[in-house]
Amino acid sequence: MILSSQEIQRRLGDQSLNGDLVITPYGSECQQPASYDLRVAEDTELKPGICTLTHTLERVELPADIAATIRTRSSYGRRGLLVTAGFVDPGFRGQLTLGLVNMGQEVIHLKRHDRVVQLILHQVIGAGQTYEGRYQDSSGVVRAR
Repeated sequence: MILSSQEIQRRLGDQSLNGDLVITPYGSECQQPASYDLRVAEDTELKPGICTLTHTLERVELPADIAATIRTRSSYGRRGLLVTAGFVDPGFRGQLTLGLVNMGQEVIHLKRHDRVVQLILHQVIGAGQTYEGRYQDSSGVVRAR
């Protein structure tokens, strides 16, 4: 099940839910009906045919019963932009490193705070194991380890 905007906002605002969903800084303009638009933290130039790493402005913390997929926003997809590594495990904490590939013919310029990708939150049924990997508590761009 994909979480709706109402459920996302409930999970963000309900402090009684121990270890629940965190997206910070939160921007109401980024909230979509069934996703949340993540912003890039820095100006980035995406050259054609190259995979460029950048990171999100937002820090995300997923509880044990939520996983996420990351998709390119359609306005950028129409320009040939693809995002790689688009899954976030339950329990992940940190900024997300985005691998962005420009498959178009022209350079794409991203400005700090541009909404580039969508975070789609999914309920995990029978939640159990959470992410404890090497990218936990990431800050900034984290290259492959």
